[in-house]
Amino acid sequence: MKSELIVDVTPQEIAIALTENDRLMEVNREKRGVDTFAVGNIYYGRVKKLMPALNAAFVDVGHEKEAFLHYLDLGSEFLTQQKYVTKLVSDRRRIPEIHKIERQPACGKEGNIADYLKVGDTILVQVTKEPINSKGPRLSAEISITGRNFVLIPFIDKVMVSNKIGKSAERGRLKQLVQSIKPQGFGVIVRTVAEDKRVAELDNELRVLVKRWEDCVKTLQTKEPVSLISEELGRTIGIIRDIFSPNFESIHVNNKEVYEEIQQYLELIAPESSKLVKLYTGEQPIFDKFDITRQMKTGLGRTVGFKKGGYLIMDKTEALFSIDVNSGSKKLFEDQEQNAFHFNMLAADEIVHQLRLRDIGGIIVIDFIDMDDKANQQALYDHMRELMDRDRAKHNVLPLSKFGLMQITRQRVRPAVEMEVMETCPTCMGKGKIQSSILFTDKLTEEIETYRQQYGRGLRLHLHPYIYAYVNKGCLASLKTKWRMKYGVHTIENQSLGMLETKFYNRKGEELTNINKDEQNKAPEKQK
Repeated sequence: MKSELIVDVTPQEIAIALTENDRLMEVNREKRGVDTFAVGNIYYGRVKKLMPALNAAFVDVGHEKEAFLHYLDLGSEFLTQQKYVTKLVSDRRRIPEIHKIERQPACGKEGNIADYLKVGDTILVQVTKEPINSKGPRLSAEISITGRNFVLIPFIDKVMVSNKIGKSAERGRLKQLVQSIKPQGFGVIVRTVAEDKRVAELDNELRVLVKRWEDCVKTLQTKEPVSLISEELGRTIGIIRDIFSPNFESIHVNNKEVYEEIQQYLELIAPESSKLVKLYTGEQPIFDKFDITRQMKTGLGRTVGFKKGGYLIMDKTEALFSIDVNSGSKKLFEDQEQNAFHFNMLAADEIVHQLRLRDIGGIIVIDFIDMDDKANQQALYDHMRELMDRDRAKHNVLPLSKFGLMQITRQRVRPAVEMEVMETCPTCMGKGKIQSSILFTDKLTEEIETYRQQYGRGLRLHLHPYIYAYVNKGCLASLKTKWRMKYGVHTIENQSLGMLETKFYNRKGEELTNINKDEQNKAPEKQK
């Protein structure tokens, strides 16, 4: 299977698309320049209130909604960690060594959070689930530093090996090896990808993880409560860390800084694969170049088609995500039972694809086409389980109910990916009336001239594919040629734009302010 990663870097966000055999499988978006309270971020928070009924506390970490911390998420060595943090912030001249901290009694599984925390206490916590809808972040007080081969856990002092490593000899080798190279006072979880890895590679990564913890501690000494202590690696690096495999064919990036960052990380975890990273320098938007924009617009709508003319209706509610399977007007077999079974099996493939693409979590209810044959119901259930086994997110699939409904629970750690596939007319702003369309190019020419006077030549004008085709009509006599010769403006096709939407960029790729936008918005008010 050919896997590719396409990274689109803009001033506002970083969008990451994962493709398998040129089919879009996952899309992640990460805002730039703001705290997104991403999974893995570490905060120095303050307890705002205790909820004895829930056996939990609400902690202020800087988000508009207070974060949730359950008793079971305190961790067994919570008291030891609290003593270390207290000692660290009380004496900012030196950093105490973890293994020299006096061990405190472990927190049992049965306990009351009020016995360990009170309102006003400061606490070191880590985000385990991002803010979703009206809910704040979910926290854990058991800090972990995640790498590709290891998870480093301070204060635990144990070595645990993934159960997915089946060979007992390899499990023993890894446990003995890690036990000999890890520092005192740290616990390590050996991940599945560490199987058969060389000693030097494992030792190098462990040193990097320990260094990240030490940096976190140094930052904590300089910070006041309710502040960010350590930010998780960027979403790009995180995805590469979790899904990177020899099947990766290339990683395309349109930003030099991020390109170098990814290269450095790959040199750390897989030096032979660092050549896979390629810097994209084309003028066409990178998502358009690799057919990502089209697949997002066709695959993220309410109605999603699949093979043989069938389609899905996907609706989100507060409680669950519902998916309705329809065969459309086509009938592949005369027998209704066979026809329903065939479309249900095809729908299952697309449903699993949609769950990954949109990163849908929580409760998912699927209304398949009714089938009476128990064997067909079992075959569909087995097929769905087989498809879901490829999903990295934790999940549970239940058999079809007597009403023909299948229930799935899927781990939800961040908001689902959403994209507005319906476009608002940029000229009427949804009011239903526009200026004469024949005047569009005249108005655009005036706008080009204004931009040229303000910013000079060499500008890039992005247009919808239909408009781009129109201005390119006529070769030497085309508007595209005239604009380039007279104003020094280069026109570029951009699939993400609305029909009459335009965007201007300078030589550096920075988006320029739409000069006439305010005038367009004020025009209806003048008419009133």
